[in-house]
Amino acid sequence: MAERSKILIVDDEPFNVDYLEQELEDLGYETVSAANGQEALEKVSAEAPDLILLDVMMPIMDGFTVCRILKENEETRLIPIVIMTALNAVEDRIKGIEAGADDFLTKPVNEQELLARIRTALKLKHTVDRKIGELRRVKDHFAKFVPEAVKRLVAANPEAPGLGKKHERDVSVLFLDISGYTRLSERLPPEALNALVERYFSAFLDHLHEAGGDINETAGDGFMAIFQDMDRHTHATKALDTALALLATTAVLNQENSEHPLSIHMGINSGVALVGSTRFEGLRGTRWTFTASGPVTNLAARLAGAAEAGQILVGPETVRRLGDRYRWERLGRERLKNIAEAVDIHRAVCRGGDAASQAADDTGEGGIKKD
Repeated sequence: MAERSKILIVDDEPFNVDYLEQELEDLGYETVSAANGQEALEKVSAEAPDLILLDVMMPIMDGFTVCRILKENEETRLIPIVIMTALNAVEDRIKGIEAGADDFLTKPVNEQELLARIRTALKLKHTVDRKIGELRRVKDHFAKFVPEAVKRLVAANPEAPGLGKKHERDVSVLFLDISGYTRLSERLPPEALNALVERYFSAFLDHLHEAGGDINETAGDGFMAIFQDMDRHTHATKALDTALALLATTAVLNQENSEHPLSIHMGINSGVALVGSTRFEGLRGTRWTFTASGPVTNLAARLAGAAEAGQILVGPETVRRLGDRYRWERLGRERLKNIAEAVDIHRAVCRGGDAASQAADDTGEGGIKKD
């Protein structure tokens, strides 16, 4: 059975309220009432009516003031308000329009006119509610693809969020890849492979969000995440703690998925990067991507590319910031593709003295992949 629409009747004359309640309830509507403007505001907050029948002249607060307050409030501005005025009260109608009233009823109220105006107002409200619901579902769906940093920019200034601006920021960048993805894709049908990767990456996403990381680029076999908006030591710590948590999570998931276990490898680097949105103009429109660009990001990507299964390779700046809070295996200075200078590379083992993290380290021994 469809839920009945709820109508708030606001009038200081008990006879008028009783009459309207009887008429509306006979027509199948639910009613609530208020005897003055202040009580009306309280009832709107408590009852969330679908429509308001509002008298003008009332004690404590008049109907125009009530209407204006409700229409200025983001939570209540879409509730239809029908102001009830005396015959030929042109001035009241003008004030009502200025206050934001949606419609008017002339006193004494005609039953047929009452029903027609209520049906029209409720039909419009239900249409608007449905459209807003659709827009919210679309927004929620596309929000899954938008980095948290972009959401914060838009929330801070919805009219002009400054998406095109780039700033130099100190960040930590994490790249993750699935080891042996090509071989895995040759053994599994595309649907099965996609479901498998989604299962692991969904668990990874929880760790990233908890640590304040933003996934800004994804591919079938990996992703890039940025840690920022914290002090330089904190976001480096968050990045490495997240990487260790992802290794541990992979080990747990592999126990449940013994038929097709996954291995991952990662690279992390910290430093100043150019952070912001990049716009690509094409014949079919504009596309935006949010990223951190520059040598810091490039090195993180190369470290991930050089890592073996189960390894987290870390750049020298990140190691310098984190120091002896973690156990490291120094792999020496290595030349990486498209990196001008040889890089002093460390493999992250676990937090210092953290035996639990060591459990995820069993497959990570050895050097690095050579190009």
